[in-house]
Amino acid sequence: QVQLVESGGGLVQTGESLRLSCAASGRTFSSYSMGWFRQAPGKEREFVAGILWRTSSEYAPYYTESVKGRFTISRDNAKNTVYLQMNSLKPEDTAVYYCAGSTRLVISRAATSYDYWGQGTQVTVSS
Repeated sequence: QVQLVESGGGLVQTGESLRLSCAASGRTFSSYSMGWFRQAPGKEREFVAGILWRTSSEYAPYYTESVKGRFTISRDNAKNTVYLQMNSLKPEDTAVYYCAGSTRLVISRAATSYDYWGQGTQVTVSS
């Protein structure tokens, strides 16, 4: 079992940055692929970024098109934490952000592929 707790959300202005953190419990965190999703009011939950249990040139993180070049996902297995650095934020990035863990060996964009979810953290970007 893995428990996930997000933090770092808040209210910022357009162009500013935030770093979300997701702290995981459990000894097997380093073997999970991790993802960040977001859900805006009235919209479906959407994939934002994913990272495998290990990273290399062959196993690079993956991002949805709308955040490429602005968001960076990373993980620190020693701290059981995954991060989402969000730069150049836009009003359309406003949503509740969730981290999720998966036992799959590939990064999946599908929420149904993830076994564990955090409670979410609100990100609001004002124009």
